[in-house]
Amino acid sequence: MDVDFGHFRLKRAERLLLGPAGPVELSARSFDILAALLDRPDQVIGKSEIFDAVWPGVVVEENTLQVHISALRKLLPAEMIVTVHGRGYKYAGPRPVAASAEPPAPQRPSIAVLPFDNMSGDPEQVYFSDGITEDIIVELGKFREFLVIARHSAFQFRGRTNDVVEAATRLGVQYVVEGSVRKTGNRIRVTVKLTDAVSMAHVWGEHYDRQLDDIFAIQDEITQMIAARLARQARTAIASRTRARPTGNISAYESYLRALQLAGQYDTVIQSEPYLQKAVELDPEFATARAMLGFVESIKFWWSYDTDNLESGLRIAKAALDHDPEDAYGHLATGFALMFLRRFREAEASLDRAVGLNPNDPFILSIRALLLNYVGRYDAALVELEEAQRRDPFAVGWFEDFRGIILTNAGRYREALASFATMPTAPSWSLVYLAMCHAELGDDIQAAAAFASLRSSHVRFRGMTLERILNDEVVCDDPALPARYGAVLARIDKGE
Repeated sequence: MDVDFGHFRLKRAERLLLGPAGPVELSARSFDILAALLDRPDQVIGKSEIFDAVWPGVVVEENTLQVHISALRKLLPAEMIVTVHGRGYKYAGPRPVAASAEPPAPQRPSIAVLPFDNMSGDPEQVYFSDGITEDIIVELGKFREFLVIARHSAFQFRGRTNDVVEAATRLGVQYVVEGSVRKTGNRIRVTVKLTDAVSMAHVWGEHYDRQLDDIFAIQDEITQMIAARLARQARTAIASRTRARPTGNISAYESYLRALQLAGQYDTVIQSEPYLQKAVELDPEFATARAMLGFVESIKFWWSYDTDNLESGLRIAKAALDHDPEDAYGHLATGFALMFLRRFREAEASLDRAVGLNPNDPFILSIRALLLNYVGRYDAALVELEEAQRRDPFAVGWFEDFRGIILTNAGRYREALASFATMPTAPSWSLVYLAMCHAELGDDIQAAAAFASLRSSHVRFRGMTLERILNDEVVCDDPALPARYGAVLARIDKGE
């Protein structure tokens, strides 16, 4: 239940403290301490009770509690938290009251853009029609007023003619966009149709026959016409949002579109690198291609464990933002690198900006969910992940993986195991969490097997101490978390 106290509101589900000027930056442990004090206003809560509630099963020095109390007093009026010497602390501010329910938000128009048919007669041109489709998805996704289904799930309906109702039903949307692309020499023909799948009413349609280098103007017009019609349905006013041309070099754009086909999957993301390098070589000011190149460079860290990849990716991302400060993937790539460099506050600012620029991109939402997890905001991380999955319901792999990691850190071990169990194989970076779940549930044999798999997954882990492995693998801003993992896993790690 959310609580109002004075000019502040504690939102429990989102693990968020709101003040007169908006959100207040608060560590996970400080949040838990404040929540415990608000639960029993005007009562003294002993230090041992606070330790048990906030650091269950972990030995913590009293100085750690004092640091968090001091931080709270800097953020709140100092008189709200009183020290009762020799006993503990109590909340002594305005009486906390249950927050009034916020009015439900009006339902947003929801839309799926199905893959445009390649009418060029050349299967090699599929990348081009797919790329145009994805560009329209990305541009529509920048409208916070809409819920837009991601590429991966929308593309499950490739080639299914006259299946608009089925696609809309399975994707959970009201509107569906279909189209086709024919590229011949230096000419391009695009047809597009917007349908209300509930009433099967034809909302809007158009065809374009233009020079190839008009492709960006065509995409802008399609996006704006769709947005205008959905905005009218939602009774919102949306200003025209014409983007700058991402590149004036069509060859660079085509290379970028080839990269898009590869960049969305774990097992092919690295293969997109040469296409992105080619795009940047052809047009050094192509910010979106450079931003994605920075992300690809940084994500190598998941396999290499080399922070040089993160530093290099960060430099590339910052160069992209120099060219276009409003590029969502530039901010994503920056936030991703900063997060794994454990510069969490800077990462949070970058990822918040990325979500602000494209609130419908499920991968951006998923990476921000990881960040929320790493700073101890587990409930908010799960909500963010649900928002991501709503936009990409057919995605497999990273949702289950990320959810398992978050649930493990939250101490919800059975739910975490159930999430990991939906994956064919747990990736190496999740094995420590898998081991922790089994160990906490009393299955030391499975826990030992998972940890042995982690040690054998990379040469660097062989002979490495448990403490150092946990420091590398358990990314977080609270040193008590890897310490808790170490206390549990020490009994099953053979150190081999």
